[in-house]
Amino acid sequence: MINDDQEYRQRIERELARLGISQELIAQKNLPFYREAQDLTTAETDTEGRQFMMTPATANAWSAMKAAALQDGVVLEVVSAFRSIERQIDIIRNKLDRQMPMETILTLSAPPGYSEHHTGCAIDINTPGCMATEEEFERTDAFRWLITHAARFGFTLSYPRDNDLGFIYEPWHWRFSPDGAA
Repeated sequence: MINDDQEYRQRIERELARLGISQELIAQKNLPFYREAQDLTTAETDTEGRQFMMTPATANAWSAMKAAALQDGVVLEVVSAFRSIERQIDIIRNKLDRQMPMETILTLSAPPGYSEHHTGCAIDINTPGCMATEEEFERTDAFRWLITHAARFGFTLSYPRDNDLGFIYEPWHWRFSPDGAA
């Protein structure tokens, strides 16, 4: 396992170097390192056939939370769940291709190896009538419902305003933790 962990970290370091993300920048942001989840299940599939993968515990908690919200007349939709290292690399590359400065990118997206989405426990949530992954989500009944009820299901808001990691405020990004700790 130690060799696997070393190889995994070396792979991430190589990818970061290819993207131009220095270890100093990672250290400055004090980002936590995440391994990719290995035990994933399809939590749901959207109307276009896109599958959203989560750890089994996260999928169960998501399903229960979504059902409870619906009982209260609130529709919750998953926009994004598990992301592989490769997908996170693509996200960063796409922003670099649009000439976005790295300092800006790292306020919007975590570098590969440092995204909560790798864990299979992070979910980007939306509701009908709202643009996905936009701050306007905080003005929805869905967000108000989550603020009041999500903790009961083990979900916490990962990136509140002025968070210590320097990411933008993401009212849509929630992480499941079975013990309720983020």
